[in-house]
Amino acid sequence: MFKIMYRTFSTTRSAKTLLERELYQGNSVVRFVLNDKKVNTLSLAMINELFAELKAIDKIEKVRSVVIAHNGKSFSAGHELKELTTESGSEKHNEIFNTCGDMMNFIRNMKVPVIAEVNGTAAAAGLQLVASCDIVVAGKSSKFLVPGQKLGLFCSTPGIALVRAVPRKVAMDMLLTAQPIDSEAALRAGLVSRVVEDSEVKFEALKVAEQIGHFSRSVTALGKAFFYTQAELSTVDAYRYGSRVMVGNLKLKDCQEGISAFIGKREPEFEHSNDLVEDAKKN
Repeated sequence: MFKIMYRTFSTTRSAKTLLERELYQGNSVVRFVLNDKKVNTLSLAMINELFAELKAIDKIEKVRSVVIAHNGKSFSAGHELKELTTESGSEKHNEIFNTCGDMMNFIRNMKVPVIAEVNGTAAAAGLQLVASCDIVVAGKSSKFLVPGQKLGLFCSTPGIALVRAVPRKVAMDMLLTAQPIDSEAALRAGLVSRVVEDSEVKFEALKVAEQIGHFSRSVTALGKAFFYTQAELSTVDAYRYGSRVMVGNLKLKDCQEGISAFIGKREPEFEHSNDLVEDAKKN
């Protein structure tokens, strides 16, 4: 039976905590909770704090997955509009968009899977964050939108992640009309992985993390990296590259342990390392 076990990180916090940090499943799952007390805008401060935490977590070998969740009715309303006025200046604007883009790319390149836990509205850069995650669990009442048209600021950068998650016609419809889609439409379009009752979103996200945690961290990292790389290749090149990756995967000790365990009808004991086995044909 799935059990939720956690404790919070023992870290120094400011008076206004932008992120809450929790550990689950023997400290192997890190759950970050967006918590700006309002609509969880991706202010530069929020982006910098989340980005720094993600970079630190990716280096911890014990961690198997990351969950990004939220307090309140909004997953994230997107960028802090007060930071986007002319008074802030183009230098600040460039810093915001470049740092945000760097964080989205980093999520894709992380060794561990990142799960978005959405139980509310994800808008603009908030939707960009959702679309950049590997798996998305959403509550039935959740909404997804890119409403920049209403402000005269087209959601150009959120559209980058959006069009890589849903068909182009769906993306353009959302971008041009600024209208929201519900969680079921998001599921059909491919923006969302699973839809559950609102009361079950956290449970489901942690269940996904638990399922991932049963497997080899090194193999998961290899698989995630290959998945995104091959998606940008032609089918012919993807198969050629995939063959090399599969052969390399077979050299991992964890892979041979998994195969041996299956043949021997026992549970595998993964080391979660990148250690290789010797090629018997060379001996």
